[in-house]
Amino acid sequence: MDPLPELLAVDHQQALAFFVLRLQDVAEPDVDRDELLYNASVLAHYAQISTQADVDMPAPADLSAVFDRFVADTTLLHGSVMLETAGAQCLLLAGFFEDQMRRRHNIHWYAELGTGFFSRAAVHERSPRKARLLYAIATRFEFWRRHQARLSRELRDEPLLLTPPSSLQ
Repeated sequence: MDPLPELLAVDHQQALAFFVLRLQDVAEPDVDRDELLYNASVLAHYAQISTQADVDMPAPADLSAVFDRFVADTTLLHGSVMLETAGAQCLLLAGFFEDQMRRRHNIHWYAELGTGFFSRAAVHERSPRKARLLYAIATRFEFWRRHQARLSRELRDEPLLLTPPSSLQ
């Protein structure tokens, strides 16, 4: 099978598997499995959503977009889903993209904001299991933020090279 199309056509399941494995590498062995899966799903989701998406809520380009969408304009913050989305976007940008965001934004402030979004999402969540997970993410927001930042640095420092198929060499 030609490896190049396979590399270019990554589905959500493959993206999720990638981030699960990579987060496991940077997290402690006894980390909560549900929290790990949740964080990997956030990374996998936003790896496949454009900042210009028309179908789903677009990925935020930076923390200013999160501020504009969820802090300056609170009309979107109704219910668990939007609060969770706001928290996930804070986690992604203050975590995985910390090095890029640090130049313009107070990472600590956005981490506290994200913690608050997840805490409020947990309160509004109808499913007790999901509410517990959202509360756990809120409680350990800084832990996961740091691990996402570490993963980002490791991926950036890792030499990745796509080898062209032998027919192109």
